[in-house]
Amino acid sequence: MKWITLSLALSLACALALTSCGDREAEQRAAALAQAEAREEAAAALAREYDGAATAQNWDLARVHGAALLAQYPDSRAAQAMKAGYDEVKAKGEAARERRRLEGLWNYAQSPQPKGGVQRSATLYSRDRVDLEGKGGSQVQLVFRDHPEWKRSAYLVLQASDFRCPGGCKVKVTADGKPRSMDAWRPDTDEAIAMFITDQKALWKLLRKAGVAEIEFPVKGGGTRTAVFETGGLDGSQMPGWD
Repeated sequence: MKWITLSLALSLACALALTSCGDREAEQRAAALAQAEAREEAAAALAREYDGAATAQNWDLARVHGAALLAQYPDSRAAQAMKAGYDEVKAKGEAARERRRLEGLWNYAQSPQPKGGVQRSATLYSRDRVDLEGKGGSQVQLVFRDHPEWKRSAYLVLQASDFRCPGGCKVKVTADGKPRSMDAWRPDTDEAIAMFITDQKALWKLLRKAGVAEIEFPVKGGGTRTAVFETGGLDGSQMPGWD
C-alpha cells in the first residue's frame, strides 16, 4: 500500500514538473513573439519617419532614418521593404549635407555706410593653411565686396606676410582644373595686407560655376603660394546684381 502511495506521489510530481516545463516554454515563446512584434512595430515607426522625410524631399533626414532602420532592425519587414530605394535616397542625402557644408563656409555681411548706402560682402577662408614665411601656415581670405562709394571689388587678404605686386602683377586662378591668368594689384598702403583681382566680374562668374578654386599669388618673401577655396556654396542672392 505504501509502495502504491509513493508511486502515485512520484507520478503526480512528474506530471506537475512536465506541466511546469511546458508552461515555461510557452511563456518563453510568448515573450519572444512579443519582443519580435515590438521590434517590428519600432521598425515600422522608423520606416514611417523615413517615408515622410523622403516624401518631403528632406533627403538628409531620410538618409538618417534609413540608416537607423538598417542598423537597429536589419531583419525587419520594414527594412527589407526599404532597401530597394535606399541607395538613391542615401546619395541624395549625402549630397544635401555636402551642399549645406559648402554653403556654411561662406560668410555674408551688410553694413550701413556713413555717407549712405549699404556695403555688402561675401567672404571665404582657404580650405588649408598656407605657409607664407616658413613659420607655420595661416589661412588666406577671399572677399567679394560691393561698396556704395568704391563699387564692386574682389581681393585676397593675408593674415601674415605680404604680397609682392609692384605696379601690378598676375595671379593664376584654377577653377575645377582649368587655369586662367588674371591681373591683380596691391594698394600702396600699409593699413591692410590685401591684393585686388582687377576683373572681379570675371572672377565671380568663374567661381559661381566652380566647386573648388585655386589661386596662386606672388609673396613678398619670394616665389608664389597657392590657396585652395571650396567655392561651391556661394549664394548669388546675397550679392544682388553680381550674377
